[in-house]
This record gives sequence, structure tokens and C-alpha cells, in this order.
Amino acid sequence: MGDRVALVVCAGDTRIANPKFKTRFGCKSKMLSADEAEERIGHAVGGVCPFGVKDECDVYLDESLRRFDMVYPACGSSNSAIALTPDELAAIVPKSEWVDVCKLPE
Repeated sequence: MGDRVALVVCAGDTRIANPKFKTRFGCKSKMLSADEAEERIGHAVGGVCPFGVKDECDVYLDESLRRFDMVYPACGSSNSAIALTPDELAAIVPKSEWVDVCKLPE
């Protein structure tokens, strides 16, 4: 993805499926370190969220979220969250896109 960061918002019980990720994005997934997350996304680990991210960060919503009536993404800190339907989340996150890059636990 070059200099871009892909922030994948997914259900907490899922993991990135590397083959799906590589097919979608053309590269292997990589977890950012805590310092990299804050520097490149704009939020500290524990509060990473799809809201108010830096310009180099592209937000993707994984299909795993659609299993739930409500989702509870963080809001920039470790002690904040908001209750939204998956469709509401997609509507309020600028330029977000639905993807299918995660897998459920076996």
C-alpha cells in the first residue's frame, strides 16, 4: 500500500485472513507498533478508531461487523466507545469501504 495505512475495523473475534488481505490490497498485512499506530493513524493503542484518522489512513469496514445488530467502536481513547449499527458506522466514517478480509476463529 506504499505510504498509505489500511485501518481494518473488524469484529473482535476475527483475525485478518492473509490470503484475502493480499488479494484485496496486493500486499501482506502488517500490524503497526504502538508508536506507529499513534503516529500514522492518530490514535493511541486502546483507542484506535475509524473517526478522525490522519489523511494517510484509509478506513475499511470488514464484513464480519454485519453479523451484529450493534457494534461498539472506540472513540479515540481506551475508555470511550459508541453504539452504532454497522450501516450507521459506514455512513459516518468518511470514505470508508466494506471489505471481506477477516476470518472467524476455528
